[in-house]
Amino acid sequence: MKLVVLDRDGTINLDSSEYIRSAAQLEPIPGSLDAIARLTHAGFTVAVATNQSGLARGYFDSASLDAMHDKLNALLAPLGGRIDRFEICPHHPDYGCNCRKPRPGLLDALGRHYKVSLEGVPVIGDSRRDLEAARAVGARPILVRTGNGADAAAALGHHVEEYADLAAAATALIAGKPAGEAGRGGR
Repeated sequence: MKLVVLDRDGTINLDSSEYIRSAAQLEPIPGSLDAIARLTHAGFTVAVATNQSGLARGYFDSASLDAMHDKLNALLAPLGGRIDRFEICPHHPDYGCNCRKPRPGLLDALGRHYKVSLEGVPVIGDSRRDLEAARAVGARPILVRTGNGADAAAALGHHVEEYADLAAAATALIAGKPAGEAGRGGR
């Protein structure tokens, strides 16, 4: 199985400091849906690991979150793409759970679900916490400069594999570029 794990807000769809609270507010980043479709066509199983503290904060309910994810898959279907699984952390940051990134719980849950080791599995996100969660399970952390990615890239310097966006990261993965060769692509 070729698994790739994506963050949601800031990686697939535009992020908001006010939280994405409904399917109507969920707006894909240009090129992200095509990137997921291309990954699907290339034989990757695409999963999402996402912190969604808006649930605990009362900004939206689980039915609204499901509607957001249903919308993503509905937009992907005509392109032949699919997100196979959404693993979410619904907790407030102060809760102290193991599933909220940068902790590895969401990724561990995906490993158990798919019955695979996460060693070397690409984990693509726009924040330092996405990369820290990936490193904690031995996965391949990849930063995209969409969402919070530009700030994260500045903070991390040259010590991370990074791309302009999900489309550029997908191109590298499909081409089979190993982490050492991919470097700071997509600029």
